[in-house]
Amino acid sequence: MLTLTENAGAVVKNLADRTLAASGDVDTATEGGLRISTAERENFEVAVAPRPHPTDQVVESSGARVYLEPEAADALSDKVLDAQVDANGSVHFTLGVQ
Repeated sequence: MLTLTENAGAVVKNLADRTLAASGDVDTATEGGLRISTAERENFEVAVAPRPHPTDQVVESSGARVYLEPEAADALSDKVLDAQVDANGSVHFTLGVQ
C-alpha cells in the first residue's frame, strides 16, 4: 500500500484543507483529500477531491487522506509519496520505493 512521508502528509492535508475550504464544498476534516488516478502512458493525475470515489482505496496518514483509483493503487502499492513546497509555493510530489 502507498505510504506517505511525514512531510507529504502535512502538505496533502494543508493543500486539501485550503483548496476545499475556499470552495465551501465539504467539511475537509471528515472527507477532503488528494486523489491520484491513472492517465495515459503510465502517468498519474493528481487533484484535490472533496471525497473518494466508491472504488477508491483510501490511505490516511496524520490526518491527510489520499484517494487512489484502483489502477493507481496497484501501480503505487510499493511506493512512498513525498512532497516539497518550493519558494514560490508550488507543490512538487515525488515517488520512491518503500
